[in-house]
Amino acid sequence: MAGEDGLEYSVKSLLDSPGGQMISDASDFLRKQAKLLIFLFLASVVIGFSLTKSVVSWLIADERLPEGVNIIVTSPIEFILLQFQIAVSFGIIVICVYLILSLVRNGTQNPALRARLAELELKPPKFSPAFLLTILAIFSLGLSGLTYSWDFLTPMILQYLTDDAQNAGLSTEWRLSGYVGFIVNLALACIVGFQAPVITILCLRLGIASRLQITQYRKHIWFTAFILGAFLSPPDPLSLFLVAMPVVILFEVALMLDRLINFSNA
Repeated sequence: MAGEDGLEYSVKSLLDSPGGQMISDASDFLRKQAKLLIFLFLASVVIGFSLTKSVVSWLIADERLPEGVNIIVTSPIEFILLQFQIAVSFGIIVICVYLILSLVRNGTQNPALRARLAELELKPPKFSPAFLLTILAIFSLGLSGLTYSWDFLTPMILQYLTDDAQNAGLSTEWRLSGYVGFIVNLALACIVGFQAPVITILCLRLGIASRLQITQYRKHIWFTAFILGAFLSPPDPLSLFLVAMPVVILFEVALMLDRLINFSNA
């Protein structure tokens, strides 16, 4: 009985804590918004499914493919499954964006969240010039990564892989799902990798790591960039190098920018 009372007291204490109240509030929010979330998801899937044919046709247009490359499907259902997969992914993205906007709009006013942040000695973000500049930098760097992937990286790697196969006397054919996945993976890798300056400067400004600590582990950070590049990029050395190197360069640029900021404030 004593053990059961102790467990009941622990559970009650957890539920009464700011963290437990946050979980309870999040559960209540999701329950109240369930119908809207389901509607948004289904509507996004329907819209996404109707648009995928045009998107895929645009991706496999002749002007975007190296000479001698063919896009094939191994079964009629493959294209339908790809459409459904893209539509579901679009629906998930819409739901995530809605939840993030709801968190930004209402979450910072939540008493439990404020109490939890006070326990951790953290302050909720305010719409200050620095905050807005950070958001702008995230979007700008993400767009730069997407542009780098689409205009330079993808055509170059496609041509390299095609020439390599054709030099070995092989015909070059891509499965539709593999081709689309190749382009999407490269784009996502570049969008994420191009956030290196924001992550570096935030770590320095928030005191998560000092400049001395970061410079001491510079080689380890470079190595980590190549490891992440290997996970995020297609499995060939050229893709790995071309995805990881911009991350390393942008990391060094962030250190230089931080040094200039500190110098100007001195």
